[in-house]
Amino acid sequence: MSRKLNCWEYRNCGMEPGGIFSEIHGACPVPQMMKFDGANGGRGAGRACWMVMNKVSGKDPFICRHKRESCIHCDFYRRVHSEEETIVLTEPVEEAEGNYKFTIY
Repeated sequence: MSRKLNCWEYRNCGMEPGGIFSEIHGACPVPQMMKFDGANGGRGAGRACWMVMNKVSGKDPFICRHKRESCIHCDFYRRVHSEEETIVLTEPVEEAEGNYKFTIY
């Protein structure tokens, strides 16, 4: 069985802390969400990235931080769901951490 990838590894986005684009655009909060460390076998929220969405008033809450696509249409989301028998984390929680304000689904 292959190693379970985190979203930033799968996407090769460079937005993880220390990543090539994190200095320009700011680091993505997903790898830093240690309360989700280990969820679905990932680091931080790396295999539960759909749980951490930017809360933007009037916008679809299921859009990736970098507006890639809706989570239900995301190939990474589908991959994790196919790899895991039971998906961890399903309840929405309001959360504020550092400079970020998110809704956790």
